Amino acid sequence: MSPREYAEALGSFASGVTLLTLREDLDDIGTTVTAFMAASADPPLVCLGLAAESYVTEAIALAGSCAITVLAADQSVLASRFAAAGRPSARLLMDDVPHERAAHSGALVVTRGLAALDCSLESTVVAGDHVLIVLRILE
Repeated sequence: MSPREYAEALGSFASGVTLLTLREDLDDIGTTVTAFMAASADPPLVCLGLAAESYVTEAIALAGSCAITVLAADQSVLASRFAAAGRPSARLLMDDVPHERAAHSGALVVTRGLAALDCSLESTVVAGDHVLIVLRILE
């Protein structure tokens, strides 16, 4: 199956949309993530997929923690902002959106999202051109 055929076959799969954010030194970065799933209830784990060559993948490995906001259907504009190429700092993208900092990771979370998960990096698995990131939910 070619990459184009793969994208066509799986591109219409309905899934929830999440926002991954993390604090990096003095800046905040984030990205929209649709490859997200519950992995374990005990311990509480979630799993997500990111492009192996993305800056966010590198940054989360260095930071060791992040936050996930599960977005509501009416937050599609916010999801689009964080999916755009060349996007600015997460702080700027959330300037007009009520948000706060997660207690453990210090990452930005949307206060009106469906759920906010403060997480630590548990493990990573290389999967072709992506990395599966397993996160432990701290709060």
